[in-house]
Formats: sequence, structure tokens, C-alpha cells
Amino acid sequence: MHTDMTYGKPMKIILNFTIPVFIGSVFQQFYNMMDAIIVGKFVGTKALAAVGATGTIMFLILGFLMGLTAGFTVLTAQKFGAGKMNEMRQSVGNAAVLSLIVSVAMTAVSMVGMRALLHLMNTPEDIFKDAYSYIMIICGGIFAQVLYNLLASILRALGNSKIPLYFLILAALLNIVLDLLFIIVFKMGVAGAAWATVISQGVSGLLCFIYIAKAVPELRLRRDDWRFRKNLAVHQIGVGIPMGLQYSITAIGTMMVQSALNILGSYPVAAFTAGNKIENLFTQAFVALGTAMATYNAQNIGAGRLDRVREGFRASHIIGIIYAVAAGAVLLTAGKYLSYLFISDNIGQIIPMVDTYVKCVAIFLIPLYLVNVLRNGIQGMGYGFLPMMAGVAELVGRGATAVAAAMRKSYLGACLASPVAWIFAAALLILMYHFVMKDMQKKLGVRL
Repeated sequence: MHTDMTYGKPMKIILNFTIPVFIGSVFQQFYNMMDAIIVGKFVGTKALAAVGATGTIMFLILGFLMGLTAGFTVLTAQKFGAGKMNEMRQSVGNAAVLSLIVSVAMTAVSMVGMRALLHLMNTPEDIFKDAYSYIMIICGGIFAQVLYNLLASILRALGNSKIPLYFLILAALLNIVLDLLFIIVFKMGVAGAAWATVISQGVSGLLCFIYIAKAVPELRLRRDDWRFRKNLAVHQIGVGIPMGLQYSITAIGTMMVQSALNILGSYPVAAFTAGNKIENLFTQAFVALGTAMATYNAQNIGAGRLDRVREGFRASHIIGIIYAVAAGAVLLTAGKYLSYLFISDNIGQIIPMVDTYVKCVAIFLIPLYLVNVLRNGIQGMGYGFLPMMAGVAELVGRGATAVAAAMRKSYLGACLASPVAWIFAAALLILMYHFVMKDMQKKLGVRL
């Protein structure tokens, strides 16, 4: 089920890869979405706010790990595209060792510093206990998150986007069952939602491991493949750390937004949480396109096919812009009604705030598309630092808007923080794209 992306029509290849990743990304959102729906309906609005108050912290930690593991496997895709299977297996073994080290370190650091971080973010006292309980369980399950993300990234590096999808679907269904069991039957509250998430993610990781061991002979590592190689680690860390920090930089900005929201009280936090869940559901197509372009570009750079990289970007622009316009229209007209999935009380106060959020997002989806595809595509070409600087641009835009919103105690300002960040980052990435393409022409000795 591997896919060599170095030949064939780019549009067809990218779509075939993107659709399973998109479906998988949507199901991955179900982990947190089902937590929010069931917590909001069966525990209450304040419990929903508690889960929402930890969302940016989860993004800070888990986003960093997701970016890191994806960066570790860029080299794997490049070696696969070049047909160097022995070196590909060595890159996989090295990525596994690095991921284990990082998992242990991140678990310890996040759990030790969590209480202080929640206080720093002005987490409201009436939801603090539930927020702390939820996020500590999530942090305790970091290894399960890393296991799935690493193995899914390895499979995608070989062009296989379907198997990670299948296991995510199973895990999402398991998550729903466990949510209902832990929250409704066992009355575990937000802690039950967190345990459901961790267990489901761990199961999806184990399924990926079993599949690779039994069905992917190219990834059956020999003893020598597990030997730590400094030269590979330097390359993998050089791409992985900037990709991870890019998520973390974005998360720092969203934490500033969350802090501005927390000042306003639990109802705006609940509304923002519901709106964010709706946004994430619609924008997973951009995440999927970005993932597709990272793999597509990595394989084609490995094969020395810069012409196909340019064709791939053009194809993704057609797909992404059409989707952005269609999704924006749906969000503008009907987005707020999805909030009924999450809200069980105080509907009259919360729904108008959700509507404000989704409309702010809807009219800026094209910049968000550009951020995802250009950033991931450039990373797939082996550039780590430059896309990270786009994350800095996001931080500046989001942070400045959040500070202004906090000073004015403005909910609208908090809702506009992300769109401003997307515009800043997209403008910088467009410039970076032209620079990278010229630089890669020199490195590969080709003309376009």
C-alpha cells in the first residue's frame, strides 16, 4: 500500500493521499470533540470550559511532539523517494530512539510544571480543579500520543495514508464508547474524558505497530538499524525541532488568547471552546493537504524532481482555495448551529458568541490554507528554520491581538487573534516559497 509520488499526475496523487489523511484528521478531532460534547451535555458548561481551558496547553505539548515526530520522518520519505531502503530503515530506527528520549523528558517536565502554568494563564477558580485533573492525565499519556504519531508519520512517509486512517477510525469509535462509559456510567467527570482519549490513542498506536511488524517488510528493522547514528540525528533534529517549535510558538500565542478569554469568565471560555471545535472540524482539510505536500515534496526532492514539486504546489492551490471558499460559506451561514452539539445550558448567552467566533474564522480560510500547505511543503523539502520563522510571525500577530483584547476585555478581539496570525504568517511564507525554490534550483543544479 506504499505510494511512490515521484511519478504520475500530481493533482491525482495529492488528492488520493489527502483524502484519507483528511478523514483521519477529522476522526482525530473526535477525540477532543467527543470529550467536549459528552462533558458539555452530561457534566455541564463549566466542565466544558475546564476542558477548553486546557486546549492550548494540549496544543503546546502534543503539537510540539507531533511536529517533532513528523520532522524526524522527513528523512525517511527522502530516502524512500531516492530508493535507498537500508538508509531508510536506519532513519526509522533513529527516529524511534529520539522519540523515546523526548517522550520521557516531556512527560516529566509537563507534569511537574502544570499547576504553575494553569495559574499563569489565569484559569478561573471555578474550573481550575477539573482543568488540572484533565490535563495531568493527558500529560501522563504522552507516550501513547507519540507512539501513534511516529508510526503514522513513518507509514505516510512511504506514501501510505490509508492504514493510519483505519486505525484512527477504530480509535475514535473506542473513544466514544469509553467517554460514555467513564462519564455517564462511572461518573468520572472530566477525568473520564481524559482517560478515554489516552487509552484510545494508545490503542491506535499499538495497531500501527502490529501492522508494520506483520505487513510492511520494508520497515522490519535489523539489530544494526537500532544503533543510534549521530549524523542522522543531527539531520532529524535539525528538521524536527523547528517543526515542533513551530507548533509550540503557535501554541504560546493561543495561550495568550486563552489568558485574555479567562479574564472574561467561564461562559466566553465555553463559547470559544465550542467555536474552536467547529473550526477544527472544517479546517482539517488544510492540515491534510499540508501533510500530503510534506510527503510529496520529500519524496520528489529525494528523487531530484524539483519540477514536480512546483507542479504539486500548483495542484494543491487549486484544491485548497476551492475548499476554503466552500467551507467559509458553510461556516458563515450555518456554523453556529453546530454549537448545539456542545452546549446544554445558558444557550441564549453562548450561541451568539459562538457565531462571532465562526464568522471571524470563515472569512480568513484562504490565508490559513496557505500557512498549512506552504509551511509543510517547505519542511518536506528539508528546510526547518524558515517555516519556524513563519510561526514567529504568527506569534507576533496572535500575541499582539490577544494583548489588545485583554486590555479592552474584548471577546471579538480574542476571536480575531488567529485570523491576524494567519495573515502575518501567510505573507511571510509566500516570500519564503520563492526563496526556497530558487535555493533548491542551485542545490540540485536544475532550471525550472
